[in-house]
Amino acid sequence: MQQEDLCPTMKTLALFDFDGTITSKDTLLEFGKFSVGNRSFYLKMVFFVPLFFLMKIGVISNQRGKELFLFWFIGRPEKKQFETLCKNFAEAEIPKMIREGALEKIEGYLTDGAKVIIVSASPENWIKPWAHKHNIEVLSTKLNFSENHFQGIEGTNCNGEEKVRRIEEAVDLSSFEKVIAYGDTTGDHPMLALAHEKHYKPFRE
Repeated sequence: MQQEDLCPTMKTLALFDFDGTITSKDTLLEFGKFSVGNRSFYLKMVFFVPLFFLMKIGVISNQRGKELFLFWFIGRPEKKQFETLCKNFAEAEIPKMIREGALEKIEGYLTDGAKVIIVSASPENWIKPWAHKHNIEVLSTKLNFSENHFQGIEGTNCNGEEKVRRIEEAVDLSSFEKVIAYGDTTGDHPMLALAHEKHYKPFRE
């Protein structure tokens, strides 16, 4: 891990992946479990395994696989109903998954006046309720609720190069003296390549 030299006067941007970096578990899977209960979750997952295989060999995109996972586990709920479920999940389950080292690092950046952004492929709906309590901004996959019911992913899944596009759309990178990025999968590599300082799987014990 590279040595960080962060001072309060430096204009710093800290970019964090969420699942596996800040959290110890994949929140999409945990959300599915929370939505239907443990028994139903594992029964449903038996039928979902072939889809994971098709995603792995590239027959189905990660974006489409994520949409099908959500349809399989939550159906087509109304937006208000879904947001309530996400808020309950964020309050009850996400704190149990947060890596202590990651949260300490984030709090240190915020104390020093840095701008901190979570950039995640998971839907923003359950990340934002947790992140906003910690004054962290979020760039994440958006879901489509046209006609007030879940229709799938809006636009493009926030992974890989899409993370870079979202970051560049949201902030002027040239206005920061230092950009630091944290990630844990190949989908984070483009975001890590943006940074002056990069950390891969930094909070694993």
